Amino acid sequence: MLEAVMLCKQFERHRGEKKREAFYAVKDVSFTVKDGEILGLLGPNGAGKTTLLRMLASVMEPSAGGVRIVTKDGRHLKDSVELKKEIGYLSGNTRLYHRISTREMLYMLGEIYELDKEVTDKRIDEICTVLDMSSFIDNRIERLSTGQTQRASIARCLIHDPSIYIFDEPTLGLDILSADAIVDFMKEQKQKGKTVLYSTHYLEEAQYLCDRIIMLNKGSIIAEGAPAELMDKTDTANLREAFHVILASA
Repeated sequence: MLEAVMLCKQFERHRGEKKREAFYAVKDVSFTVKDGEILGLLGPNGAGKTTLLRMLASVMEPSAGGVRIVTKDGRHLKDSVELKKEIGYLSGNTRLYHRISTREMLYMLGEIYELDKEVTDKRIDEICTVLDMSSFIDNRIERLSTGQTQRASIARCLIHDPSIYIFDEPTLGLDILSADAIVDFMKEQKQKGKTVLYSTHYLEEAQYLCDRIIMLNKGSIIAEGAPAELMDKTDTANLREAFHVILASA
């Protein structure tokens, strides 16, 4: 389970040559994501989604507040190494080594996470099956299509078998088959009791996939609930319409 409490990150915005104005990319945000739950983050560009995900993944340090990961036995993880082992983070800016294959990359990551070779072999076989990568796992990454590269990026997040997945727009720009493979993967992880947080601009996908939605605007939560609840509250027929109504009234 992941708990985010009063996260905020302050930046400075330039106004002319001398004047500077402080603003919060994420401000006064508090929520909990349970085991076996898919939480979607929605919001317009600049709403703070990526900053929030980076802080949740321990890539960026909040200026106030914090994130807690609670294990199934009730322990609160505090050690940074332990925390990173529990998180699989996919950034929109992820860059992979082009001159090696996906299989070679996963072996390298297995060594970084100090996995036994037998464990790494097993994990690679499982990942290859789950993400349908058998046709390209031994090809150099620079030769992969956009969808194949995205699946390789997600594979990188899986090798250490984390309990929490944090994905920043994982299906952006993908063809239908590649996007469906990633959506199916997230559903399978939910069924295994894993926690999934992800941001998306594809509202139909979020309506279908997410147990709960958080809508952000200007760094703050403007709505939260199951897709059906948000549609009911706004008297709309789908999540896209609900999003526009909520954003207009924020």
